[in-house]
Amino acid sequence: MAWVEVDISSSDYARRRRELMEMMADLRSMGADALIDIPSVVVIGGQSAGKSSLVEAVSGVTLLSSVTARRAHTTIRRCPMECSMSSHATSWSCTITLRIYPDNGRDLQKPITVSFGPTITDRSEVEVWLRRAQAAILNPNIPSSSFHTKTIEELRNARNTLKFSRNVVCVSIEDPDATDLSFYDLPGLIQNEEAETVALVKSMAEHYTETENTIILTTIPMSWYVYELRNSFSLCSWVRCLDDMENQQSMSLARAADPDGKRTIGVLTKPDTLGVGAINQRRKWVEIIEGRSEEHTLRHGFYCEYFDTTSPWSDMIDRHRFGIPGFVSDVSRLLIQLIEEALPRLREDIDKLLAKCIKDIDALPLPLTNDPQIEVLERVNAFCDVFKSFVNGSHEDKRLAQRNRALYAIFKRDIRGTVPDFRPFNGPEGYVSLDDTEGKMTLTVRDPGVKAMGIYDIRRVIHEAIGWELPNNVPYQAKANLIAQFTKLWVAPSERCLAGINDVIDQVISTLISIHFGRFKVLEDYVGRPTYQEMCSAGAPDGEPAGGYAVESDMSPGYCSPVQGTPEHSSSKKMKSNASKGSMCRSSIPATPQKSDNFSDSINPHHPGSMSETPEAKALRALAEAGYANLRISDLARLLPPDSFEEELVVMADVRAYYHVAYKRIVDHIPFTIEHALHHALAKQLSQSLLTSLLTDVASGSNFSERMSELVSEDASITQKRAMLSTRKQRLSDIRQRLMTFSNGT
Repeated sequence: MAWVEVDISSSDYARRRRELMEMMADLRSMGADALIDIPSVVVIGGQSAGKSSLVEAVSGVTLLSSVTARRAHTTIRRCPMECSMSSHATSWSCTITLRIYPDNGRDLQKPITVSFGPTITDRSEVEVWLRRAQAAILNPNIPSSSFHTKTIEELRNARNTLKFSRNVVCVSIEDPDATDLSFYDLPGLIQNEEAETVALVKSMAEHYTETENTIILTTIPMSWYVYELRNSFSLCSWVRCLDDMENQQSMSLARAADPDGKRTIGVLTKPDTLGVGAINQRRKWVEIIEGRSEEHTLRHGFYCEYFDTTSPWSDMIDRHRFGIPGFVSDVSRLLIQLIEEALPRLREDIDKLLAKCIKDIDALPLPLTNDPQIEVLERVNAFCDVFKSFVNGSHEDKRLAQRNRALYAIFKRDIRGTVPDFRPFNGPEGYVSLDDTEGKMTLTVRDPGVKAMGIYDIRRVIHEAIGWELPNNVPYQAKANLIAQFTKLWVAPSERCLAGINDVIDQVISTLISIHFGRFKVLEDYVGRPTYQEMCSAGAPDGEPAGGYAVESDMSPGYCSPVQGTPEHSSSKKMKSNASKGSMCRSSIPATPQKSDNFSDSINPHHPGSMSETPEAKALRALAEAGYANLRISDLARLLPPDSFEEELVVMADVRAYYHVAYKRIVDHIPFTIEHALHHALAKQLSQSLLTSLLTDVASGSNFSERMSELVSEDASITQKRAMLSTRKQRLSDIRQRLMTFSNGT
């Protein structure tokens, strides 16, 4: 802050100074100081440091004298005091108010201003009224008016509820001879109280001095002896003083808040306590006051409380920094300059806070304006319609369909992994099976429950199933047992798929319920219960979950419709193809089994590893030349003599063909059943179920309107937050209006 010379006696400056001071007082009464950094002056210091004498000299009235404090063996200043002086008056008067911050100083609510006592016109009455006001602050549970008639003796002997308080006693002095100024006088820093009390007083001082728009006035008794220099800002380390610790704490606090000394002013008190022989100490103080001390410099310098005819004070040419009038006028000028510079930033800060408050209000749901019955019905219908659009895939949010498709793809992969591992050889571990469940699709993951089965394994299964069948008839039970080996493996992936789908639909429903009913907790809970019950029972007989019913219906082995068993059906063709491949493979294997990359490679006439025409290709070409055209390799099996494992090969072929058909059926049927018998059925009947449940519930009560109002009763936290933000918005708007009114008037 640059020092600006201003003629404070000029009428224009005096008027503007008065208006600025009035505006700052109005802003504090609105609680703006808890929201923005309002320029202010704060007086701090330790006990017995001359702070009370300084404040009384500046204000022109006796406040809470230190003499009485010593007599009472107690600390008198136990709450902040705001002293405002105005010259816009024809006679002297004083009014006292209490500024009470709700919830111990929260910034969300406007402070409460309480008038305390009558307008005082006799200066001698100020002290007793201030004592009464402070007692009212320290006893918040007692009506403040009950302290109006208390005597000093009664106040001194009373036990207060609080030792200290952050609430403020506001003193407004009208004095035609005063200089317009406003400042805070804080409780003196202490050390002889409980640790919690000491910390409270210190934190109060830190709170008032930490902001950049605060001018710090620190009182320093001149009776202290300069012992050693600490740094460019620290005055020194003082000894020979009973309250030395308080002084160090005061200076340390100012140093922490203002490291560069840009907004700290040193006020030297008690110069009369320096003895006649303290020549060196007086010389040091003269250097400090005149600004010639390199070790002790502050941007705005030091002031002395008063001076007399005693040397060396009488020898100083510049007397500007001696006495109260010059000190008050300089501090007033500095405060006005600080306010002028801060105004644009204050308006900007309030605009930001107001914009944030409006944004927070807009984020809340709008207050209920509809009739409760209409509100309930509209929300239920809207919820059901949106859920139906999610299920149908017509909603802009496609996550339900996309996540379900991903789960169905995993389910299909897992079912493919249960394909029977038939290898038509003795010693099947030396070969790989034919895994062409879907043509050229390559099997990547096989279910660990699937075991490789060779030709003798199949023969054993047939033998174990033989009952009273006619000779040369393979028991049906043998095929049923082999089919059951892979169909039982479908249970786990089916249940995993169903569980995953249920998690997805549960999340979707939970989200939609929260969106449509979240602001009404009673209605949200009410809708949630029947919705989840309906979800669990939708689309299946006897209340059984649809997904579980679909899985169980596909677990019955051996089912094949008559159409599927006709020669034209793909399953019959697949059986024949598999049997032919098995015969051809067995007839073409070398003496020593060799592994191949694919079962079909061993019978491929154009195997990638072949360097010349294969025997099968030669045979087909020879038959074509003999007039047997359009034959395939599988037809060559009919030219071979009967295989001794013909029955086993046929069983392998039949079971593998059944798997091929059943696999396609279940990977289609399970998703189809879940989507249509569960999701679509739920979406179709949800609205009716919810409305029926609602009407039944309401009809069972005694008062239809009250029940509907209860269902759409807003959550108390939302109501409270809306009220709090509305109050805050009005408060910020009032503060902004006050700032803009002053700006527009200049």
